[in-house]
Amino acid sequence: MNVWFVRFTLISIFTFPFMKIVIQRVTRASVTINEQLFSSVGKGMLILVGIQADDTDEDINWLASKIVNLRIFDDENGVMNKSILETDGEILAVSQFTLMARTKKGNRPSYIDAAAPAISIPLYEKFVSVLTQELHKEVKTGQFGAEMKVELLNDGPVTILIDSKNRL
Repeated sequence: MNVWFVRFTLISIFTFPFMKIVIQRVTRASVTINEQLFSSVGKGMLILVGIQADDTDEDINWLASKIVNLRIFDDENGVMNKSILETDGEILAVSQFTLMARTKKGNRPSYIDAAAPAISIPLYEKFVSVLTQELHKEVKTGQFGAEMKVELLNDGPVTILIDSKNRL
């Protein structure tokens, strides 16, 4: 195996993007657009979703299952041991292309890894649909591409980062 191949492979592993989500356990969260309340949830999760062009149905299915089964809610002993399914919590999922920012060079983030709207909108909608099926109730959303004001009261605080390519 030559050095170029090894170097290219290592660079590829560490530079190609993946679907990223940020989960925040919340007491409440909401999205306001043009000074009008667009959607809101009570106790549950606010999920920020970053999508890149190579994301697949497999990524979406894995993330949705992982999210609803993630044990980040307190049990009767105050230990994070319950999933959102067990607490009957709500989810607000907001598309967030800035999660895909590259910040290695210079001071202006590059969003080259974020999928174009023609790709990301259907993937985001599919993610929300699969998450709704897994949660067994409606997942609230923001509005794709809108200038949104997202407000939350983080509970804990508990903030979890997950990416679709880091499954092992």
